[in-house]
Amino acid sequence: MPKTFFITTAIDYTNSAPHIGHAYEKILADVIARYHRLKGDGVFFLTGVDQHGQKVQQSAEKEGVPPDQFVAGVTEQFIALWDKLDVRYDAWAATTDPLHKKCVQGMLQRLFDEGKIYKDKQVGFYSVRQEQFLTDKDRNEAGEFGPEWGEVEQREEENYYFKLSEHKEWLLQFLHAHPNFVSPSFRQTELVNAVEKLAGDLCISRPKSRLSWGIELPFDHDYVNYVWFDALSNYISFIGYDPSRSTMSDQPSTFRDKWPALHVIGKDIMIPAHGIYWPIMLHALGFPDEQMPILLVHGWWNISGAKMSKSLGNVVDPDALIEKYGAEALRYYLMSDIVTGKDADFSEERLVERYNSDLANSVGNLLNRSLNMTEKYRLGLLSKEPEYATHLQMFMKLEQLPEESGLLKKPEYLPLLDHAASVINCVNGSSREMTEFAIHSFLEVRRAIRLRGNSI
Repeated sequence: MPKTFFITTAIDYTNSAPHIGHAYEKILADVIARYHRLKGDGVFFLTGVDQHGQKVQQSAEKEGVPPDQFVAGVTEQFIALWDKLDVRYDAWAATTDPLHKKCVQGMLQRLFDEGKIYKDKQVGFYSVRQEQFLTDKDRNEAGEFGPEWGEVEQREEENYYFKLSEHKEWLLQFLHAHPNFVSPSFRQTELVNAVEKLAGDLCISRPKSRLSWGIELPFDHDYVNYVWFDALSNYISFIGYDPSRSTMSDQPSTFRDKWPALHVIGKDIMIPAHGIYWPIMLHALGFPDEQMPILLVHGWWNISGAKMSKSLGNVVDPDALIEKYGAEALRYYLMSDIVTGKDADFSEERLVERYNSDLANSVGNLLNRSLNMTEKYRLGLLSKEPEYATHLQMFMKLEQLPEESGLLKKPEYLPLLDHAASVINCVNGSSREMTEFAIHSFLEVRRAIRLRGNSI
């Protein structure tokens, strides 16, 4: 029995409402999932929300409500948007779920018992905004910490660390042996360069005196897990991974049927989170190389070349666009006006232009002509004759498009996403052929002959 196609998105941080970037990623994954369903594959699509962390705790404090109440409200906004956009996910990952908490604590306890997590004291400069200690490598050319780090203070703190650096050589060898770990390929080159510069271990905790909203460390009740073993582990916790079993063959069949996954993520969280931390975490847990996931890394939707930002006031609200143009129009625009893996400028004018030219004119015109001809010449019915069935199958199967369309290249889902233009060209070609070959005239003659014969 073939394995289930397992696809995930990044889980969204619940410190603020969703924006157009969140919508793009979920639609992108949904399109790939639908493609596999159309092919007859079993599909499991996982998405969700990251509900823990310092920024969530701070946002809740500003609102004057408990963190769990705050994240519940923001989570509802994400769920409502995916419903409006008809994003058909199969499971919802929420990091406050007891199932997830049990899995995360089991993983941490096992790694601690195996000596892969240790406690240490760190003294240095700390970025309050980015919630991390900084090194001299983070200074700019003037020798200062730039504005991207926000307030920087000196801090001394004891925390727990995961032995990340001891897996550096393994990860480099893995990346060289698996050149398709990341798509598009230029992102893998960026990742290799980043891994070569890797130094130091990964801090995985925060003292409860500073952060209480998180999953408690099972081996030290004065600390909570910080970010990575919580957020990244959702990809395996919600499909049944059992951290008490150290080999893949011992894992439950529900897990083995789905894993490994295709992770659809943004370019900003490839390095270091998904490209370095996640594969090393899996490797430390005993996942073999052939059971590593694949990353599909998409770009950003910008405004006039600049990243969308709340501070700049240029964040695009997908709810407003759905209200104005409808969900299908927005879905089509976000899939057709960007090259997967690269950035693009969002333009409401372009949305309207593509809606009118591609959907209303090209597809709408072909559909209208086809329906009229079907009604006039076929009594509104499609024949079940073998020749018609064959034609329908050829039209429906993307694999049977001409090879020069690029759809047959691997990985199959990547070029597929960039061929909305090919589909529209095919639509326009069909309309043109109706005119050039005068199909309606032929059918008129055929209809007249049939009527004449019936009258004799």
